Order: sequence, then C-alpha cells, then structure tokens
Amino acid sequence: MKQWYEELFENYAQKYDKECYVQGTLGECDFIEQELKHNKKVRILDVGCGTGRHSIELTKRGYSVTGVDFSGNQIKRAREKAQEAGATIDFQIQDARNFSFDSEFDLVIMLCEGGFSLMETDEMNFQILKNATKALKSKGKLIFTTLNGLFPLFHSVTEFYKSAQKEGQSQCKECSFDLMTFRDYNTVVFEDDSGNKRELKSNERYYVPSEIKWLLKTLGYKRIDIFGAKLGAYSRNDKLTTDDFEMLVVAGR
Repeated sequence: MKQWYEELFENYAQKYDKECYVQGTLGECDFIEQELKHNKKVRILDVGCGTGRHSIELTKRGYSVTGVDFSGNQIKRAREKAQEAGATIDFQIQDARNFSFDSEFDLVIMLCEGGFSLMETDEMNFQILKNATKALKSKGKLIFTTLNGLFPLFHSVTEFYKSAQKEGQSQCKECSFDLMTFRDYNTVVFEDDSGNKRELKSNERYYVPSEIKWLLKTLGYKRIDIFGAKLGAYSRNDKLTTDDFEMLVVAGR
C-alpha cells in the first residue's frame, strides 16, 4: 500500500512549482552560499530535491550538485527544468531511506521537508539522517529544515494552514496534533497536474530542538545550530521561537 507522500507526488510537479511554500529559492540559496563561503569546489547533495529548484539555482551559480528524490515524476520535471535552464545536473530517482553514497559530498541539503520528517516512523526519519551523514566527507556540513514542534504547543496548526492558504493551491484540513507522538494528522486537498481533485490522509512529524540535537550528536556532529526558518530568508540572526513553523538546522562534523 502506497503512503500518502508517494501518492501526492505521482502527478504533482507543475502544480507543486506554483505552491507558495516553494517560492523562496533565491534567498535560501544565498544562505547556502554563505555557509559554503562561496567555495565553488564543493560537491552538494540535494536530498528530496523535488522538481530541482535548489539544485538548479546552485548549479547556475557554479556549484556541482547531485539531486535525489524518490518520485520519478518530480525527477522528470527537474530534468526538464534543468535542460531549460542550460544546467547539467545529475538527478537520480533514489529513496533517502536506502541510498548508499559514502563520503562523497561536502554539503547535504534537505529543504522544505525534503524526505526527513515525512516518513511514517521515527526510525525511518532517523535512517534518512544517517544516510545523509554517511554521504558527507569527514568535514562535511548538513543543512536541513523540519517542522518546529514548539509551534503547535502555542498555536493552532489549523489556523496557520488557513492563514497561509492561497486560491488554487493545496490546503490542509481536519488537522489533529498528537502530543504523544508530535505528529499532525490532516487531510491534504489538492489538484494534480491532470486537473483531478484529490484528498489524501497525511501525517507529518514535528521535532523539538532538543530531539534534533540528540539525534545529530548520536551521528557524531560536533557543531549544531538551530534557527527559525523564514521562507526565502534563511539567516543565522533568526533565533528559533515558538512562532516559527519551521526550524533551520545547520550541523557540522
């Protein structure tokens, strides 16, 4: 039986690119460049690359990028966009739970819940972190975003989704946050690329900062910084607060 995220991305690439939450690419890549100190010699792995927005932008800026995603439809669209942009990128259909890169990359990015936190068990999410870490060289860096578990303790996730909803875009309804598992259960309503209206029962894992630090320390990371993730404006100046829906994690080994 397919999981909700597998069904979601079967035929949802053109419409995905129009969603409000994927419009911050330029500012997010600015932050990545700053973290890399603009060193164009590094190799980057983009996990859960989707339709390739970060991979393509970073390649256009002179970086060597490999993009992986489990969705063949998303990768197909990423390859089309890369060709249109004149960018040569190694896009691969790979599941982050079982890919086997080994000490190949200077930086791994997982942005906009690219793989991590989407999985149905904590063990699967941790396996993605383990595989991303294995893909890094000894002095490598990991940058990812995940849902901030502090947010639902102080705010209504339902109200947040309502406030962020835009005409013609996907929406989440019937939200129910489980305090024992820190999972939000909801129904995703969207229109696929063929114009079909779809509804999927989904759930995503929210993490609190102490959990993230513990998981990363377990994997051998020495420097772990966590910030508030502002769409299109990642910054080390943004201290994480309970008002941030997402957190930005930067970890070094």
